[in-house]
Amino acid sequence: MKYIKEIREGDSVNGIYLCRKKEVGKKKSGEDYFALTLTDKTGSVDGKIWNTNNQGIAEFDSGDYVYIEGNTNLFNQRLQVIINRLRKCNEGEYNPEDYVPSSSKSVSAMYREFMEVIRSVKNPWLNRLLTDVFIEDKAVAKAFSEHTAAKQIHHAFRGGLLEHTLSVTKNCMAFADNYPILNRDVLLTAAMLHDIGKVSELSALPENDYTDEGQLLGHIYLGADFVGRRIDKIEGFPQKLRNEILHCILAHHGKLEFGSPKRPALAEAIALNMADDMDAKMETLGELFDTAQSDEGWLGYQKNFESNVRKTGKYEQE
Repeated sequence: MKYIKEIREGDSVNGIYLCRKKEVGKKKSGEDYFALTLTDKTGSVDGKIWNTNNQGIAEFDSGDYVYIEGNTNLFNQRLQVIINRLRKCNEGEYNPEDYVPSSSKSVSAMYREFMEVIRSVKNPWLNRLLTDVFIEDKAVAKAFSEHTAAKQIHHAFRGGLLEHTLSVTKNCMAFADNYPILNRDVLLTAAMLHDIGKVSELSALPENDYTDEGQLLGHIYLGADFVGRRIDKIEGFPQKLRNEILHCILAHHGKLEFGSPKRPALAEAIALNMADDMDAKMETLGELFDTAQSDEGWLGYQKNFESNVRKTGKYEQE
C-alpha cells in the first residue's frame, strides 16, 4: 500500500488505513454520502463514498481500520480519495504503529534540548517549578513528550506537543536576546508551560480527540489550573511571580475571540503570543507544502491565512 504522504492526484489507492472520522452528508439529490478522514503515520487524507448502498461497502465506523480501493482527485485544491470498495479489517491485518503519525525529529533529542533550557533559567523559583513538572514528575514528562499539540491544525502527531513547545521556547529565547525589556526567565518559563493543558484536553493517540474536560474547559484554563496547583506546592513562591506566569498562560492566544480569557498585559505575554502564533503558522504552512501535489503553482485560498498561498520559487545561485 502507499503511505498517504506518497499519494498523488490520479493515483489508484488500495490498502489499509485508519478511519479517524466518518460523517454522513447529503447530496443535492437528498441521498446520503460518507465523508471520511483516513490516516496513517505520514498524514491524513479526505475520503468520499458517494454511493452508500454499494454492495462493495461493508459496515464500518470511526476508529476502525479499513481496507479501501479507490481513486484520487483534487477538490478545491485538496486531495481526496473516491472510495469504490471498503471493508473493516480484523486484528492481525495491520500494525497499529503504522497508523500513529510521529514527529520527524527525535523525541529524546528534543527533550534533552528542553532540559538544557530549564537549566538556563536562573530564577530559583521558576527553575524549581520547571524541574518539578518536567523532570521530577515522570508521568507528566512522558505524557508531554508523547502527546500531540492539536487535533488537526498543526503538530497533530506523536511528539508534536514537545516539538511545538520547544520551537515556541526557542522563538522566545531569540526575542529575549533582542529585546532587553523582556524578563528572560519569566518568558521562557511561560513558553515551556503554555500548552501543558493539552495533555488533558486531548486524548492519547491514535484517538487524539477532545476529552470531556477538554471540551468543557479547554487547554488554556486546564494549563493555568495545573500550573497554579504546582506553584502552590512550592512553599514561599512569590505571589507576584505566580500571577505573571499564570497571566502569560491565560493570555497566550492573544485575543478573547481566539480563546484567551485575558488579553496580554505584560511584555512577556505579548512576546509569547507572537512566538506561539508564529510557530503554529509556520508548521501549518510546512504541512500544507508537504501535501501539495507539486512544488510549483498556487495552492488556493487558505482559511488560516486568509490568502491564496504558494511556495517561494527556486532560483539558481548566482
